[in-house]
Amino acid sequence: MEFIAALHPKFVHFPIALFLAYTLFEIAGIVSKKDFLAQAAYILLLLSILGAVAAVLTGNQASDIAEKLADLDVTIPLGAISKHEVYANYAMWYMFTLAAFRTYLLVKKKFTGWLKLSFIALSLLGCLLIFEAALLGGKLVYQYGVGTEVIKPEDSKK
Repeated sequence: MEFIAALHPKFVHFPIALFLAYTLFEIAGIVSKKDFLAQAAYILLLLSILGAVAAVLTGNQASDIAEKLADLDVTIPLGAISKHEVYANYAMWYMFTLAAFRTYLLVKKKFTGWLKLSFIALSLLGCLLIFEAALLGGKLVYQYGVGTEVIKPEDSKK
């Protein structure tokens, strides 16, 4: 499963970029009242979910490997990993919930007025969750060296 865990750094940037793009398109679509921007926002939201699922699944594998390394007396910040994992899961499930709510409103043709405006605040809240998960993930790499050669045991560096 190391192969899947090794994909985590490659996948994590997709949900970040896609959700931020979704937020910008959502705001632009609501403010400008242009349907094509709102439709693009919806597609970006759905794509950000796919990216988040890939990032969380590969992150879970990376976390499992970190726990095994901790058992080999390698210093691993398991508490920091756990906190990152919690925020990443919150962000992913928030995206799912936001998409489900938006889909419901679109199907019922109720994505109008104050409900539509509320998506500006809801998307910005999602950005905060993603920002926190990303900040914690960056800290794991740049402060603790997680996912780098720095914390691997000697026998796994070969």
